[in-house]
Amino acid sequence: MDFRLFARTINMAVRHFLSLMDLSADEIRQIIHRAIEMKQLLKAGATMDLMRHRTGVMVFEKSSTRTRVSFETGITHLGGNAIFLAPTDSHLSRGEPIEDTAKILSSMASLIIMRTGAHQRIEKMAAAASVPVINGLSDYNHPCQLLADIQTWIEHQNDITGRTATWVGDGNNVCHSWMNAARQLGFHLRISAPAGYQPDPELTAACGKSISFHPNPMEAVDDVDLIVTDTWASMGQEQEKENREADFNGFRVDQSMMKAAHSKAIFMHCLPAYRGVEVTAEVIDGPQSVVWEEAENRLHAQKALMEFLLVR
Repeated sequence: MDFRLFARTINMAVRHFLSLMDLSADEIRQIIHRAIEMKQLLKAGATMDLMRHRTGVMVFEKSSTRTRVSFETGITHLGGNAIFLAPTDSHLSRGEPIEDTAKILSSMASLIIMRTGAHQRIEKMAAAASVPVINGLSDYNHPCQLLADIQTWIEHQNDITGRTATWVGDGNNVCHSWMNAARQLGFHLRISAPAGYQPDPELTAACGKSISFHPNPMEAVDDVDLIVTDTWASMGQEQEKENREADFNGFRVDQSMMKAAHSKAIFMHCLPAYRGVEVTAEVIDGPQSVVWEEAENRLHAQKALMEFLLVR
């Protein structure tokens, strides 16, 4: 059987992926099921030609391991070429307007992936670009991570509609994307965060009954299907690390939390993880942890996303 996917004309109606809310629930499911299929095709030795003679430009203003490697590898798997621009590699670092950069990159590349601090910078890039722009992480959300996370959850527990997940830790950008996933895909998200570290109030209001807040993390994880956490000090917050560790006392995911969850519950972490801080080594290296599959699925989910944005 010939599994090759040949290049097709890009749809002129440009779609961007800055948030999970840029997709409908059906589109999210479509991308995830395609990611699972692509994962199987890769293992079968299939080749794809979607991005032949096409380039994806990665504008990264923050450091990265998984996002960079998964996108570069994914573009290569699709037959394309990836160009990586570190913070000092473009004239953005010298004050060139984002809008100007977007227009130039759009004239030469088929896709722009941006990783930055302020979410408004990605919004400016997308507003001026004439090719799809993908959010590789911003201070507000991390939607590519959630595509991989949901793919992993579905692979382990099939239909996630009506299930319950618990977020333990900082109400940060990844938490925001989990909140969007809950309201899009019909599962419930319990959030357990210390006072002062709650997620964005406007997003909280928009999520309605899809989320709930539980100050006691042990109560939050009772009989849930999934426990997920993240580092307590994200990029740019390193100087707050000591204070944050004190504020997050009692929110470390440990074996007692996993035992309180459903017997078939799984553990996720977007990585990098700090064993003994936000999660114990016993949990992250234990049998309920799916963090390595979760990380690998960044590759497959992002390939499916790129295909969706380039061919519709």
